[in-house]
Amino acid sequence: MSHAHDKYYVPHGSHWPIVGSVGLLFLMLGVSTWLNGADIGFWVMMAGLAVMIFMLIGWFGTVINESVGGLYNAQVDKSFRMGMFWFIFSEVMFFAAFFGALFYARNMSIPWLGGESNNFFTNLVLWTGYEATWPTNGPGDVGGEFITMGPLGLPLINTAILLTSSVTVTIAHHALIEGKRGILSTFLALTFILGFIFVGLQAYEYVHAYQDLNLRLTSGIYGSTFFMLTGFHGLHVTIGAIMLTIIWLRVVKGHFSPDNHFAFEATAWYWHFVDAVWVGLYVFVYWM
Repeated sequence: MSHAHDKYYVPHGSHWPIVGSVGLLFLMLGVSTWLNGADIGFWVMMAGLAVMIFMLIGWFGTVINESVGGLYNAQVDKSFRMGMFWFIFSEVMFFAAFFGALFYARNMSIPWLGGESNNFFTNLVLWTGYEATWPTNGPGDVGGEFITMGPLGLPLINTAILLTSSVTVTIAHHALIEGKRGILSTFLALTFILGFIFVGLQAYEYVHAYQDLNLRLTSGIYGSTFFMLTGFHGLHVTIGAIMLTIIWLRVVKGHFSPDNHFAFEATAWYWHFVDAVWVGLYVFVYWM
């Protein structure tokens, strides 16, 4: 049983951390063995994923029940906010590493291979005739010919979708503070619908890239950085849209009040972060 105090909160003993650890173990073992050619790895991976989904549903369900039951106080709210802040900060560092890899490849590695920066013999001896231009599939044309993904069309539409979703979630937040539950529910639903539309269009973009542009993960450094950045961002949009859907279901059930709605705020923070990352990604990956 959980215990609430005036200044601190003592949670009950929980089995969910060990369940999550087991799920992660099977998930990582499955992925590693599957990538190394073992067919059983796929099923081990799926088993680990199933355990992780079970753990997330159970653990978050427990937290929701404790919150609705009035067990949390101001100290718990503060700790939740600190935890979400550091989580988003870790995500910022995550994408900073990927953008850093893109910057290093474009502005340091490629000029070096092309013989710039007093490395003329690198180009002359190792990669004769390599042109240090972007986009590139690497010295020796290792990735094959491909067509780059332009900034117009689907990428521009997806940018408009995410920016619009940032507006709709903000409207929903203000509606929650003002007690306008109808507007809250409507605009929150619009937000996660826009999120799933974004993911669907990005999946279509990937199919187009593979089938029509010959742009693949194997298309040199351009292909690997393109799919690395857009793919991980798409995963974050998927997670954020699922979070928004759960928050919407809680809104429908009557959860949250103008003074007590941190779960909504945390999800909104995450969604704005995802939107901001996309703006940077759209500029540096699609335009430049």
